[in-house]
Amino acid sequence: MLELAIGIMLAGCALGAGIAVVTGIGPGIGEGQAVSKACEAIGRQPESKGAVTSTMIMGCAIAETTGIYGLVIGILLIFVAPSTFVNLLLKAVGK
Repeated sequence: MLELAIGIMLAGCALGAGIAVVTGIGPGIGEGQAVSKACEAIGRQPESKGAVTSTMIMGCAIAETTGIYGLVIGILLIFVAPSTFVNLLLKAVGK
């Protein structure tokens, strides 16, 4: 019974890590759209290049943090959480 609980816990960690890493898709799409619109804006009004570029870079940096957070959570779920959860379970069972 204990082995089943540990297996379910490890499967949950793996599933959660996979979902967390998939969050990297969103920032990639968002940053691509931001750069696309910035290029269009610069093409229409070349004199606004500095303002558009600095705003675009700030927006891309903020959008990238969500992907980095997802990566960090995925790494934690793969390497840290399984041992922590198994130790908590063994302590609760009394082994």
